[in-house]
Amino acid sequence: MSELRNRLESIINGNTDKSFITSFVNDFIDSLNNGSIRCAQKNQDQEWIVNSWVKVGILTLFKHSSLTDFSINDEFKFFDKDILHLKSLKLEDGVRLVPGGSSIRTGSYVAPGVICMPPMYINIGAYVDEGSMIDSHALVGTCAQVGKRVHLSAASQIGGVLEPAGARPVIVEDDVMIGGNCGVYEGVMVKRRAVLGTGVILNASTRVYDLVNNAVIKATNEEPLVIPEGAVVIPGARAIQSPYGKEHGLSVSTPLIIKYRDEKTDAKTALEDILR
Repeated sequence: MSELRNRLESIINGNTDKSFITSFVNDFIDSLNNGSIRCAQKNQDQEWIVNSWVKVGILTLFKHSSLTDFSINDEFKFFDKDILHLKSLKLEDGVRLVPGGSSIRTGSYVAPGVICMPPMYINIGAYVDEGSMIDSHALVGTCAQVGKRVHLSAASQIGGVLEPAGARPVIVEDDVMIGGNCGVYEGVMVKRRAVLGTGVILNASTRVYDLVNNAVIKATNEEPLVIPEGAVVIPGARAIQSPYGKEHGLSVSTPLIIKYRDEKTDAKTALEDILR
């Protein structure tokens, strides 16, 4: 990893040798594809850290590539950067990619046992760990980190981020259930075993009201919004208290933690494993 990082710094500092750049690009993409480097990971203290240099490396790939024609034929035309084609998968990779319009971009890690239902999309820099399901119309954005046995239900969106390089990507830990039409953006972290009910939207400015602990959860300048381990979150609403808001009966969307995961919740989510 340090050797790859040193080569990246050489390019950033002005090394324009084409063979050197080509060699770096190939090795960097290979490392993203096999998961040996990633945009965020846990350190020895089990704290998540952002690998800014990996995000810089992805931006460097875009800088040192040209738009090319990836068209299948005259009816299916596609144009993208020449080094950022689709991820090359083999049967031995153990990824279940169901036919029907899905795309996985090269430079993303998709572990054995992942299920991809059409149409879905996984972008460069993303990391999807073992046994997770990416359901129809779901998105795993640039640099997003998805743990083991996560279910991204239909039309759920896990937002991506490349710039600024130090910005925290969305992190979804192991055994999380994300309901249909959910959106998780702007560096939000969803801790293990949490459940997001259908339609929950989370971003850096969202306030989450914990009805179990009588607490308000929000991001700070130093820390992202963090959904606690095992929290069960549903969409809610909070009344606007201004005179105009009261006059018109207005409210804003507010996610609510209504309970923490129990045996009943586990029984509902366990059905997925039986069906697989």
